[in-house]
Amino acid sequence: MPDNRNSGGRGGGAGGKRNATAIISIILWALVITVLVNYATSMARSAHTQEITYGEFRQMVMDGKVEAVEMTSAKYTIYPKTEPAEESAAPAESPSPESQLGLPPLETLNTTQKTYYCAPPTTANVRDDGLIPLLEEYGVVQYGSPYEEPLSPIVSLLISYVLPMVLMVVLFSFLFRNMAGKMGGGLGGVGKANAKVYVEKSTGVTFKDVAGQDEAKESLVEIIDFLHNPQKYTEIGAKLPKGALLVGPPGTGKTLLAKAVAGEANVPFFSISGSDFVEMFVGVGASRVRDLFKEASKMAPCIVFIDEIDTIGKSRDNRMGGNDEREQTLNQLLAEMDGFDPTKGVILLAATNRPEVLDQALLRPGRFDRRIIVDRPNLAGRLATLQVHTRNIRLAEDVDLKKIAIATAGTVGADLANLVNEAALRAVRLGRKAVNQEDLLVSFELVIAGSEKKGSVLTEFEKKLVAYHEVGHAMVAYKQKNTEPVQKITIVPHTQGSLGYTLLMPEEDKTELRTRDELLAKIAVSMGGRAAEEVVLGTMTNGAAQDIQDATSVARNMVAMFGMSDEFGMMALASRRNQYLDGGYGMDCAQDTAAAMDRAVKEILDRCYKQAVATLEESREDMDKVVAYLLEKETITGAEMVAILEGRDPALADRYPDPEQKREKHTPTVSAAPDPIPLGGEISPEGKRTE
Repeated sequence: MPDNRNSGGRGGGAGGKRNATAIISIILWALVITVLVNYATSMARSAHTQEITYGEFRQMVMDGKVEAVEMTSAKYTIYPKTEPAEESAAPAESPSPESQLGLPPLETLNTTQKTYYCAPPTTANVRDDGLIPLLEEYGVVQYGSPYEEPLSPIVSLLISYVLPMVLMVVLFSFLFRNMAGKMGGGLGGVGKANAKVYVEKSTGVTFKDVAGQDEAKESLVEIIDFLHNPQKYTEIGAKLPKGALLVGPPGTGKTLLAKAVAGEANVPFFSISGSDFVEMFVGVGASRVRDLFKEASKMAPCIVFIDEIDTIGKSRDNRMGGNDEREQTLNQLLAEMDGFDPTKGVILLAATNRPEVLDQALLRPGRFDRRIIVDRPNLAGRLATLQVHTRNIRLAEDVDLKKIAIATAGTVGADLANLVNEAALRAVRLGRKAVNQEDLLVSFELVIAGSEKKGSVLTEFEKKLVAYHEVGHAMVAYKQKNTEPVQKITIVPHTQGSLGYTLLMPEEDKTELRTRDELLAKIAVSMGGRAAEEVVLGTMTNGAAQDIQDATSVARNMVAMFGMSDEFGMMALASRRNQYLDGGYGMDCAQDTAAAMDRAVKEILDRCYKQAVATLEESREDMDKVVAYLLEKETITGAEMVAILEGRDPALADRYPDPEQKREKHTPTVSAAPDPIPLGGEISPEGKRTE
């Protein structure tokens, strides 16, 4: 049976002090609530009583409006009659006390509605020996009070305050214990680790479920082998690394790999997020770290996995202000990693997509000895990942996963899983029993540009403008050598802000290595949309905003980090800050140098834009033919565009053109231009969009 338990144990002396503080807090809160309850009760009682003077009380007696009087040494409580009083023998012409006080007539009151009270004359050192005869004269025979044995002040205090406070303490303790059971143990979860313990059957993940990360799996196989056969390593004197850090972009499968290691090793798996250690109270995170390693040592051999360790492992740089709680947690983690013995079989795994912010003390040998890169998969990795995610999917005979793997360059495992799921949902939506190739391609485009806006209507001018914009991208890419073939051109609006897009699909898997000419070509292809607007329509639109951003980003990287500028040469002007996230970088140069860098970037952009304009001007007639067909169909394939340019019937065109045949017929049109910019290279699968 799976063993799902929360880790136990206390956080040491500090945890005991915190628990004592919590108990005192509960008692104080109970006392406050008790006082408030007594006060509220007193206020509720006072709402049905009213104070009068002793003289007004005598007048009420003489008016025959008193039913009974409860007399104590400190207070007379007067209960008025519920029925109108009969005429008494004594004159009653004087105004009644209630009329003087603005009170409602006493005849309308009863003992449940309103009572009165007054201070006895003895409190003012005055005697009224005639009160009892007066009461008997006017028919008030119920006076005095029944005898009660007086309670001692101590007993009265216990009943009024101590007993309710004890009940409150018991109630609060019960509630806090219930909360502690749900939050990971301890009084309110303080001093306890929130790590959940799993065994192999609970994770349900093995290396068979992980694809596209062969290098990472090879590094982790040693850890699994050590947990199974530790003597093989101890005999030769080898020591297993205490910790392994999984680094890579989001969605590449870092957490999945950690679960797979636990599943393969058949050992307990402690899983906790870095944010679970951080609390507003200083010392709580450190206590939870101690508790986590204490429990792990009890269940050794086991694997401890800390996800998003950058939450607590940030560099201890106090230049911008520090965080005492986070730093104490980090210090405790460092101490625990130094203190535990790896021969016992406690393996620490951690994952992050921000390794650049981690403290250097955390990364040194002896702590996280091994850094395992879990990067974006290559072509073989994407194909294997697609095969894993389609194991339980019914596929049609026309499905070619390799073509999908080629088209999805730059994606991660999570993207591919989502693509397969969207394809299955589309097949069900269309009433099919199996997923075909079209479902996968449409799902890929859905991830890129979103779903089609069926209710969006473009004017004829807008459709023409978008068509020339998108064909401009396609023509600049097609007319050059060594470029990726055009897969699809559409002018159908999509939900992700695009009025159309041009999709270029690589023919084979390529690394991230790019030449200067390829990068310049990528910029020129990005400029193709704006160039078409100027060449054909003589105008500009905001639809090229994303294209300009993409082109500027490539040009700036060429100058700042790639050393491809004639002015600066091999000088690094910037450094990458978030390698696995947004890819942003920070400037490492003076302001004057940054201004000169901007001028160099602008020069590159201007040259590439002129190159794109020249290409489209020479291909104006061909571009008009493609645009006319696109306006008719709204969506065309790259093969149909090639057929139009070659004078063939586009209706008979193959879906995937022969790239070699295309290159034999088309050579660069700008090769003779001064300082040529070959427009080969790659454009990202995201394509070019018109907003």
